[in-house]
Amino acid sequence: MRPYLLGESTWKQIRDQEVDLVILPWGATEAHNLHLPYATDVLQSDHLAAEAARLAHEQGARVMVLPTIPFGVNTGQTDIYLDINMNPSTMTAIVGDVLETLDRQGIRKFLIFNSHGGNDFKPILRELGLQYPDMFLAFTNWFSIVDKAKYFENDGDHADEMETSLMLHIRPDLVRPLSDAGPGTEHKIKIKSIQEGLGWTERRWSEVTEDTGIGDPRQATIEKGAAYFKEVTKKMAQLFVEIANADLNDLYE
Repeated sequence: MRPYLLGESTWKQIRDQEVDLVILPWGATEAHNLHLPYATDVLQSDHLAAEAARLAHEQGARVMVLPTIPFGVNTGQTDIYLDINMNPSTMTAIVGDVLETLDRQGIRKFLIFNSHGGNDFKPILRELGLQYPDMFLAFTNWFSIVDKAKYFENDGDHADEMETSLMLHIRPDLVRPLSDAGPGTEHKIKIKSIQEGLGWTERRWSEVTEDTGIGDPRQATIEKGAAYFKEVTKKMAQLFVEIANADLNDLYE
C-alpha cells in the first residue's frame, strides 16, 4: 500500500486523509534515440516522484502524488513521427483546472515534478499565481539538481548516458540493447552568439540529431542509474518535506 500515490488509492483510504502538498508529475511522449521508449519521461516521473514521496512520507510529510501527465511541449519535434505535442496554453489550462480543485478543497501547496526539458512552468505558475494568491505554487526539474558529471562520462540532454542508465535501473525491460543505440551526435546551430548563450531559439529536432538523441548513451549502466536515482530522490524528498511543513504565513526570513 502506497497511500501517498493517488492513482493507487481508493476513496475509502483517502477521504479522511489530510494532505499538505500535492505533487503533479509531468512528462512527455517523444522518441528517445533508437533504444529507449517514447514514454521515457513519463516512466522517470512515475518512479522518481513515487520514491521521493515514499521517503517524504516516512519522514511524516503529508504528500499526495497525482498520476503523471504524459504529454509535454514538443513544438520543435513536429516532424518526428508520433511525437505528441501539448501547447503551453493547453498546459496552462490543465494546471488551472487542477488548482481550482485543490483550492476549493482547501489544499494550498502544489508542486509540479517536471521530467521534460521542453516544459517551461515558470510563466504558467506566474500567471496562475495571480488567480490563486493564497496558494504556494512551485515546480522542480529533477534532472537539473544533481551534477551529472559525478556519475556519467558523457554529457547530453536527451536519451543520453544519464537517461539510459536511469531507465536501465527503473525499467530495464524497456531498454533495447545499447548496440542498437545511435551515438546521439548533436549538430549545433551556426549562430555563435546563440551557442554562447547570448540568445535562444528552439532547436529543430530533425536537423539537430539524426537518431533523436543528444548525448552518447553507450556507456550507460544499471549501477550508474541506481546511484543517480538514489541521490535525486533523496534531494526531491527533502524538497517535498520542506514544502509540506512550511508555514505559508511565515515563508521569508
